[in-house]
Amino acid sequence: MPVPGEVFSKRHVFSAEDISDFAARSGDPNPLHHNAEKAAATRFGGLIASGPHTSALLMGLVAAHLSRTHETVGLEFTFRFRRAIPAGTEAVLSWRVAAIEPSVKLGGDVITVQGEIADAAGRRYVTSNGRAVLWPRPVAVSREQ
Repeated sequence: MPVPGEVFSKRHVFSAEDISDFAARSGDPNPLHHNAEKAAATRFGGLIASGPHTSALLMGLVAAHLSRTHETVGLEFTFRFRRAIPAGTEAVLSWRVAAIEPSVKLGGDVITVQGEIADAAGRRYVTSNGRAVLWPRPVAVSREQ
């Protein structure tokens, strides 16, 4: 069971190829995610990751971490996009467990997490808050033939 104060994280490099691929797959035609020449002429100076890209990576990390030990689904997430993430940025996606509270209504525990994407220099690109529900995994029953 996760505990308040626990931190989980992973490193991620936002490559130009991944930025463009994610944007294309999610239906985002913005040239800031696809066209290096056009993006270079903007205030950003090059390709940047889309908001849905960064959000999906953060939510995916929560799902990957929590589903190792529990049945889980997300309930809500909010994101603040503090600065653009340029192509080539190596960052750490991290979450801290802020609270865990039982929920009779949901039949499990509601976990509250606080997350961010930041680089080694301490620049924070995205901050986030989220909640998910945790249920114990069903115990597998072995059947002997």
